Amino acid sequence: MEARTSPESAPCPGCGTTSGRVHSRYDRQLSDTATAGQEVLIRLRVRRLFCDNAECARKTFAEQVPELADRHARRTTVLQRVLCAVGLALGGRAGARLTSHLAASVSRMTLLRILRDLPDPQWPTPRVLGVDDFALRRGHDYGTLLVDVESHRPVDVLTDRTAATLAAWLRAHPGVEIVCRDRASAYAEGTREGAPDAFQVADRWHMWNNLAAAVERAVARHQNSLTAALTVPADGGVDDETHEDQLNLGAPPQPAPPALTAADRTDRWAVRARQRHAAVRALLADGVAINEICRQLGLARGTVRRFARADTVEELLTRNGTGYRPSILEPFKPYLHQRWNEGCTNAAGLFAEITARGYRGGQNVVRHYLRQFRVAPRAQRPPRKPPSVRRVVGWIMTDPQNMDATDQQRLDAILAASTHLTVLAGHVRAFAAMMCARRGQELEAWMAAVDADDQPALHSFVRGLRKDQDAVTAGLTLPWSSGIVEGHVNRVKMLKRQMFGRAKPDLLRKRVLLAD
Repeated sequence: MEARTSPESAPCPGCGTTSGRVHSRYDRQLSDTATAGQEVLIRLRVRRLFCDNAECARKTFAEQVPELADRHARRTTVLQRVLCAVGLALGGRAGARLTSHLAASVSRMTLLRILRDLPDPQWPTPRVLGVDDFALRRGHDYGTLLVDVESHRPVDVLTDRTAATLAAWLRAHPGVEIVCRDRASAYAEGTREGAPDAFQVADRWHMWNNLAAAVERAVARHQNSLTAALTVPADGGVDDETHEDQLNLGAPPQPAPPALTAADRTDRWAVRARQRHAAVRALLADGVAINEICRQLGLARGTVRRFARADTVEELLTRNGTGYRPSILEPFKPYLHQRWNEGCTNAAGLFAEITARGYRGGQNVVRHYLRQFRVAPRAQRPPRKPPSVRRVVGWIMTDPQNMDATDQQRLDAILAASTHLTVLAGHVRAFAAMMCARRGQELEAWMAAVDADDQPALHSFVRGLRKDQDAVTAGLTLPWSSGIVEGHVNRVKMLKRQMFGRAKPDLLRKRVLLAD
């Protein structure tokens, strides 16, 4: 497409004097958006004009067409906006592949340069600020994401998560009244230094997550009580004998093996844990600091702190089942037992049958499992296992109105067998009612009730709440939370995966702040 400028006079960019006296003409080539699927190239004839102002430093100047393209640009303004939108949405490689279908093909590096050249948005200082960290390089480098909680819009991305950086940003942006954060001490300190008048609000989800970790430690200490769940029928009211007849099993169900306690364990990991626990506790009793214990024993700080916090070695040695990974064959074992007792003993045939039912493992796994049945007259039903610690924690942390009837019966059986777990469940439900109804004024009474009971795990949780009690009380009272920030952190993770190794802080910051 060929075009030329109008013969009207144009203002000098130096002094603003209009002129229509032509010095020369030249052509500009501009790429434009596609028309009917065809690439469009505009050949624009522009004029170079004399400046008639004798005091102006410019003797000549080239007229501009700002409605069409910027100065020195090779693309029209419309195409530049399209490429910016593609780069912000898809990044380099994926965006470059899309532009080839838009008849405006550019390289991935061009898209990244366009993104880096975009100006930062100028947002007003938020009244309610959300703060959370995200991993630039997991385990090594972290950044801080700042979000306007009221408008749900990111306002800035900081390159680290230190208190000094957050405090400097808050001092440079006065006007923040409320800061929603997790319970990290760095953000609490940075807020106090940078915005001392701001009201800090601890996030409710992080409090609930910390409570769940404490409940898991408490349930692990009383793991022997979890076998009480086996007294509840396995399939919602059908007892074990009836279920055995339905599966055509020839032998009664075997009792579940008793839970392995710390005193029963004699493996080398248990012996080493006992030795380290005794050494750490002895040094602590002598008044030795944590760092000195790390140096003397040659242990990491986290390991020493874990041994220091455990009152007994049983807390560390109890197999709570949280890391248990079930076999890929586990859901298909009852069917294999049924078919074996019906007379089908061909491993290849049974493998084909369970594959049709959704099995995704190998045939050798099936052969190895069936080998034990070839020396027995009939296949016995697998023994029922008590629920794992993490599953029981999920039952305790779930609203009873939303629980399955069978799970509720199993939980009731466990609580009936353990007074400690009954008291624990009562404290958890009281905290949940306080949090859901946002009755933060009841926090002190709840913590006092916990301190009065024999609940070491909850005592540790309460000590953490007291260190940040004002922010915790505000989090349990006010409607603000860090949920919006967590959503943006998940989006940052998506952007990092999308851009692979080129997601450097400056480019990542542009995509976070400028994306729709």
